[in-house]
Amino acid sequence: MAERVGRDEFEGRVLSNGKLSLIEFYHDGCVACKMLSPVLAEIEEKYGEQLYVGKVNTVYEEELTEEYKVKASPTLIFFKDGRPLLKLIGTQKKNELEKIIEENL
Repeated sequence: MAERVGRDEFEGRVLSNGKLSLIEFYHDGCVACKMLSPVLAEIEEKYGEQLYVGKVNTVYEEELTEEYKVKASPTLIFFKDGRPLLKLIGTQKKNELEKIIEENL
């Protein structure tokens, strides 16, 4: 299950962890976010130590939401080498996410 990440942990867990990260910006009432959760769990299980998967709650983490210009939920942002690599808005298919992951590992 993707770990919830806040401002205090974001630098260490996402930006300076030395690996590709996939972060979902979500909020609790988002139906599409709930539909995406099992997909992210499968991806996290498949890629294990190669990929960090985390979640940022847009309601409680307004500063991160604004910093990364998140306007809709869910928004997925891939991070690599401390910077945003790619932003996807809305639910995504598992095979499309895996393609992006494979290209960037």
